[in-house]
Amino acid sequence: MTNRHLQTPIMHRVVEHSGLVFVGGTTCDDESLDMAGQTKEILAKLDTYLAQAGSNKTKLLSATIFITDMNLKPEMDKVWKEWLSTDTFPTRATVGVADLGGTTLIEIVVTAHK
Repeated sequence: MTNRHLQTPIMHRVVEHSGLVFVGGTTCDDESLDMAGQTKEILAKLDTYLAQAGSNKTKLLSATIFITDMNLKPEMDKVWKEWLSTDTFPTRATVGVADLGGTTLIEIVVTAHK
């Protein structure tokens, strides 16, 4: 069975299937924030999205993070490590991209289990 949550005009933010929870690309709402601020806002959204699907950050399996400036990666990493316990780190890839639209600095995609 597949469950879909939080429909937008172009996608569902969260899709559950076979005990897995897929969260689509998540960005911040306040683009005036710096990298740390945008990361914190996104991680708070992920907490909410995962909870709505019956999961949480300790059940993350993988993450793909897109950032527009790899020089800002240490700021993102700091917030990431404050959000997660080292024993629950998922697999992760951080990808440098030219543009995420507007002044968005970071976008995160995650997969978790229930």
